[in-house]
Amino acid sequence: MKKRSIIGLMLVIILVAGLFAGCSSNAEKTDANANNDDKTFVVGLDDSFPPMGFRDEKNEIVGFDVDLALEAGKRMGMEVVLQPINWDTKELELDSGNIDVIWNGLTITEDRKKAMEFTVPYLENDQVIVVKKDSPIKTKADLAGKNVGVQKGSSAFDAFTADPISKEAAALNEYPENVSALSDLGIGRIDAVIVDSIVARYYITSENADFIVLSESLSPELYGIGIKKGNTELLTQVQDAMDAMIADGTAATISTKWFGEDIIYKP
Repeated sequence: MKKRSIIGLMLVIILVAGLFAGCSSNAEKTDANANNDDKTFVVGLDDSFPPMGFRDEKNEIVGFDVDLALEAGKRMGMEVVLQPINWDTKELELDSGNIDVIWNGLTITEDRKKAMEFTVPYLENDQVIVVKKDSPIKTKADLAGKNVGVQKGSSAFDAFTADPISKEAAALNEYPENVSALSDLGIGRIDAVIVDSIVARYYITSENADFIVLSESLSPELYGIGIKKGNTELLTQVQDAMDAMIADGTAATISTKWFGEDIIYKP
């Protein structure tokens, strides 16, 4: 009986030891995962917003802001995850923690400053009117009675609806992204598109589109990087990375790659 009791006791000890070893192993994996999560930098963007962020012929997300974000992540020692989002619900994505930043041609506005933290502006832009080359629309006033396209939830939407001419338009057509609006302009479904100047000029050049940009614009603006309200630690990290990239010329190099010149905003 004693021999059996000793053997049974030894088996119990072995099982308990194994159990604790397993728990220890699981704890280490959990801690490792937590550390990896801390090193992840999730960038929210519209993946159909050339040249800021869009999919290339290989379906990979590329762009000016993408290159900036990847370089910033490298300098912060973080792994960048590019997360396409619905631009109309970008604030909710940021507040919920699904993304760490909104980095994709995000215009700094007073309303947005109440909802999120912003870095120092890094790019200057304005909202322009794009029409076909043979369009009778020559000025902003000519939008009266016309069908106008704009991206839903964008600063272009805000700029247009804030202008008195929006009350005279025949219809305001909202699109999930700018490319669809510009495509509809090309086939004549709408008469004009209100869009970021940087996006319009890049699209016309890259697509060899039969469009022109009217000389009269709607609203000058500045781009910044949006971070969850109160997350000043991440704000400082991102700003420090951007400041270093501007100081050592990396930002200028990325700008020249996408725009042919250094257009980084320097107040």
